Amino acid sequence: MAETDELEQSRAALRMINPAPYNAEAPPEALVGDITPTDFHYVRSNFALPSHDGTFAIGGAVENPITLTLADLRALPAVERAVTLECAGNGRLEMRPLPTGEPWGDYAVSTAIWTGARLSDVLALARPRTDGVDVRFEGADSGSYLLHPVLPSTDGEDLTFVRSLPLELAADPAAEILIAYEMNGEPLRPDHGAPFRVVVPHWFAVASVKWLHRIDVLTEPYAGEFQTGHYIYEWPDRPHEPVTLMRVRARITDPAAGSTLPAGPRTVRGKAWSGSGPITNVDVSLTGDGDWYPAKLEPATGPYQWQEWTFEWNPPHDGRHTLRARATDAAGNVQPDVPPWNRLGYGNNAIEVIFVEVD
Repeated sequence: MAETDELEQSRAALRMINPAPYNAEAPPEALVGDITPTDFHYVRSNFALPSHDGTFAIGGAVENPITLTLADLRALPAVERAVTLECAGNGRLEMRPLPTGEPWGDYAVSTAIWTGARLSDVLALARPRTDGVDVRFEGADSGSYLLHPVLPSTDGEDLTFVRSLPLELAADPAAEILIAYEMNGEPLRPDHGAPFRVVVPHWFAVASVKWLHRIDVLTEPYAGEFQTGHYIYEWPDRPHEPVTLMRVRARITDPAAGSTLPAGPRTVRGKAWSGSGPITNVDVSLTGDGDWYPAKLEPATGPYQWQEWTFEWNPPHDGRHTLRARATDAAGNVQPDVPPWNRLGYGNNAIEVIFVEVD
């Protein structure tokens, strides 16, 4: 009973969109500071909370198969990094026609401080063979999953959540992929993958497998439901692509959409992020089709987290006003005006448009 009460309390501030498996958006307050408090961090799960025996094994194409515990992880050099995680389905509700999938609004994104061991250090203990190609990560979570959500529920199939990364990336110390056991200075909570999870900077959060149970080095590219069935861009007019890096995106965090403001100067605030590199500029437009004005962009606090931006605005008159925010990253990626529609509704990074009333 105490564990149930503690779990419910940890979820109290979130905006639940599905009770089973539990999925919930962060509240708007989650985007105010540099770091999202754990109680405000969004939750994405494909299955119910699993039980876990406190170990994970490393096998496959390795010279030294091993099993590790939390104590073994803590014995390795600890790394602490602030990382922005975004669900690949964030913003799905704004796509037209509405794609299939969880009805995420715009708050399936958060930034936390993760502490753990580098995946490269962990893999080095197992010594991957030279013929290794992919690294497969298996969570402890499993259950019935609809391969075709539009069909009757009898189409469900029992699956375990499994994802993979290229061995070249997984074994690269510079990638700073973590097997994390702490979040914001505390042990991981059940909703966030306790006792340990993968945290992959720059990538959509589907790559950051929770409740890690097993790692295997493979000699062939991995193909599985959550790698090549779901979490792919099913474009209507070009070949499918895998969901990988987060797309460049800016959000307006203040003022709130639809709010009423007093007349006079105001500072518009927001966050911007990308998986392809730092944000180089954010621009704001005050009409539906007009000039873009540069916002003040704060330097990146760290290499893997969102950046703050501000824009000084003095509404010229009372009434309704629109605000648009557009980000550009170091790779030259710019947000599009229209969401990039795909059947499963991933990667919506369209320019945000809000309106406010000035009275």
